Amino acid sequence: MALAFTPEVDREFDRIVRRYPNRRAALIPTLILADREFGYLSREAMDYVAKRLELPAAWVLSTATFYTMLRKRPTGKHHVQVCVNVACYLKGADQLGDHLKKRLGIGFGEVTPDGLFSLEGVQCLAACGTAPVLQVNGAYHEDMTPEKADALIQSLRTAPAPGGATSGPGGAV
Repeated sequence: MALAFTPEVDREFDRIVRRYPNRRAALIPTLILADREFGYLSREAMDYVAKRLELPAAWVLSTATFYTMLRKRPTGKHHVQVCVNVACYLKGADQLGDHLKKRLGIGFGEVTPDGLFSLEGVQCLAACGTAPVLQVNGAYHEDMTPEKADALIQSLRTAPAPGGATSGPGGAV
């Protein structure tokens, strides 16, 4: 079965495209929409967006792979991103990342067997003054330590599920 938006998301796609002077300008908002609709941007999803926007697939692929807010693989219910850029690195992000890898039993780019957590190292979450920083499902957690990360992971284990497929990266389009 070919990939396609639900009728409701298809209407939202059309509303987004109408807001922009050309289809290329609508690329990021429509990729965010596709990410939420499909759970992540598979190659098939990126090709679908390219076709719908009448853009070269290479433009869509290069844009999607540039932005860390757009997921390119399935993620856990709680997607944990560790900033590994220089400001966070200088304040211990590498140790924090290693701690989370051990605590969750997975590496960057992996999902726990129960599907509860995924872990990713990302370049710059733009919170250098409060480094090291984690982002979980779009929410920032600043001035992190291994102890704070442990408490956060424990609270997420017992938290209700995030808002579902419509609460992915980027918030509302």
